[in-house]
Amino acid sequence: MCFEPDSLPPIRPLSGASVSHRNLVLEAADGNRFAAFAASPDKPHGVGVVVLPDVRGLYRFYEELALRFAERGYAALAIDYFGRTAGAEKRDEEFEFMPHVDQTTPDGVQADVAAGVAYLRSPGGCASRSVFTVGFCFGGRNSWLAAAGGHGLAGAIGFYGRPGLGRPHGTAGPIQRAGEMAAPILGLMGGDDPGIPPADVDAWDDALEQAGVEHEIVTYPGAPHSFFDRKYEQFAAESEDAWNRVLAFLERYGR
Repeated sequence: MCFEPDSLPPIRPLSGASVSHRNLVLEAADGNRFAAFAASPDKPHGVGVVVLPDVRGLYRFYEELALRFAERGYAALAIDYFGRTAGAEKRDEEFEFMPHVDQTTPDGVQADVAAGVAYLRSPGGCASRSVFTVGFCFGGRNSWLAAAGGHGLAGAIGFYGRPGLGRPHGTAGPIQRAGEMAAPILGLMGGDDPGIPPADVDAWDDALEQAGVEHEIVTYPGAPHSFFDRKYEQFAAESEDAWNRVLAFLERYGR
């Protein structure tokens, strides 16, 4: 788990920004129905963002993050992972998420991402012409993998995703699939993250370099896993820098 249920993104709401939002149930190509939260600016830039949560799935942190994107002109859709095993209903803080994480598959996650991308490209998603993914932890990894998923992304952003082999045991990760990446990559990593050693981050950077993929991998010295959280006041500067890099990435590759 990246964030506590009461955590919030370390981003100030924009006063006076005009946005709308709603809860959705989307359907993937395999028939899976899953929950999503859409935030739409009144004056969209033509750029959309699929938000991929951490292992807890869709909850308030990511709904608030979608709103922060929409306040800045980006259509945003935060999706859930557990429609196949937990249904599409809202869940409370007592939800036991790990048994459902263990039942996800890379193909299932990417099918749901594809449905999210299609929504953002539709009139309901502001007819976004350029679509990105941004994810955190489990979602960071899957955001990078989405660049190899055939979605036609403009870019893929990941906060502290694990880049190596994953579950089920030996499943190819971003490092192993770097040669399939068809979009620019941004990685934002904590330098004091015991679950993701520096050697793995270096290997990810090297794999992208060898594959010729446009990329930027940034490590914040001393920052822990899940540093991008309003509760971590001591890492406010790192969070601000990371957010500014996300916005610059969207601007650079979304136009």
